[in-house]
Amino acid sequence: MTFIPNELARRGFLLGSAAIVAASAVPAFALTTGQAEALIDKVVSRINSVINSGKSERAMYTEFERIFAEYADVNYISVRTLGPPARAASKAQLGAYARAFQRYIARKYGKRFREFIGGQVIVREARSVKSFFEVKTTTVLKGMAPFNVSFFVSDKSGRHVFFDMRIEGISLVNSEKAEISAMLDKRGGNLDRLIADLDKLG
Repeated sequence: MTFIPNELARRGFLLGSAAIVAASAVPAFALTTGQAEALIDKVVSRINSVINSGKSERAMYTEFERIFAEYADVNYISVRTLGPPARAASKAQLGAYARAFQRYIARKYGKRFREFIGGQVIVREARSVKSFFEVKTTTVLKGMAPFNVSFFVSDKSGRHVFFDMRIEGISLVNSEKAEISAMLDKRGGNLDRLIADLDKLG
């Protein structure tokens, strides 16, 4: 799929948010629409705090990785982005990939966040969809028309988790999966090489 520059910018801002986000520390015994909305508000607040902190880019990457590790279901997201090769990977490889992916995402999208200072994500509503919640938002970035984004929240992992988002119908986890697949193909399907190289990319 070909994206125009504005779509790339949207992906950069929002996938970064998606990758950094995901689970509150509250036990997931009774996830409600209110809690799903509150999760998205909390995540946006944390990200904006880092963006407007005035820290160096390197320090910001460290903060983004810390937020990702704290709030994201890193194992689930990383396995989703790895796709079918995850089934043949060893437990040690999956763990190493998850850690490398975490660092890669923090750098890749952390580099773009300074471009979006002043941006705003407005939570509109949340609704139950089968076994998870969809939180609908409107995103406003400088110089761009507002656009709709849906965040998907679940408690299946034992925490309140943000596990994907869709910008105008496009799954950002699936988009990243396509990029990871291309990287793996370039390395002849060698997962260990991809893991090593992820620490140099992003």
